[in-house]
Amino acid sequence: MDYKEENCGQVKIQSHNMAALRYAFPKTAPVMAGYLVLGAAYGILMSEKGFGIWWPLIISVFVYAGSLQYLGITFFVALVNPWYAFFMSLMLNARHLFYGISMLDKYRDAGKLKPYLIFALTDETFSVLCNEEPPKNIPKYMVYFFVSLLDHIYWSLGAFLGAIAGTMITFNTAGMDFALTALFVVIFVDQWKSGKGHWSALTGILASALCLKVFGQSGFIIPAMIVILGLITSAYYMEKRKEKQS
Repeated sequence: MDYKEENCGQVKIQSHNMAALRYAFPKTAPVMAGYLVLGAAYGILMSEKGFGIWWPLIISVFVYAGSLQYLGITFFVALVNPWYAFFMSLMLNARHLFYGISMLDKYRDAGKLKPYLIFALTDETFSVLCNEEPPKNIPKYMVYFFVSLLDHIYWSLGAFLGAIAGTMITFNTAGMDFALTALFVVIFVDQWKSGKGHWSALTGILASALCLKVFGQSGFIIPAMIVILGLITSAYYMEKRKEKQS
């Protein structure tokens, strides 16, 4: 391969990557609105507890765990036992086990991008990507990468700006965490409108309501995820069996 062919190939890759970025950005707009506010609230709380402006940014870049970062403020201030912090973190984020299982096929051939895609799979990123199928002329794994990266940037930037603001202005942070609930509602409505069928969404609603009734508000998430995963997996294999028979 001569220089011109190599240069042409690089230009083509860059063009495809830019197309993937342009496609991914609008998908992340609802997440941006929520993450900038929630990240800023986290940065403000860290600042109020006496941490420097760089701590929220560093933790957001390398931990990037949303609700766990809020809980981590308590861990840092109270100097809790590391083992207790470990098990609390595991329980709080156990739902990501089910996210990961459901994304096995989607990320199977992601290559070098896979480690970061796994690391950056938050609740909101999962909500955006779980049913996302980019056009064939756009590299899908680059779309998944840019959605994950943009969401990561939104959260980290919000945390950093919040930490800076927290050193200059006194905030009343009551009610700011409702942005997360609003964000989920927006994503759900968007998925409902764009989805071809509503069976999976209705399954999630009914399973969550049932488990909330049975297990209570503090313990329903993991059972609900198990029920949802079981029902959707069963439906998937039943559909595959019908296709084979036909």
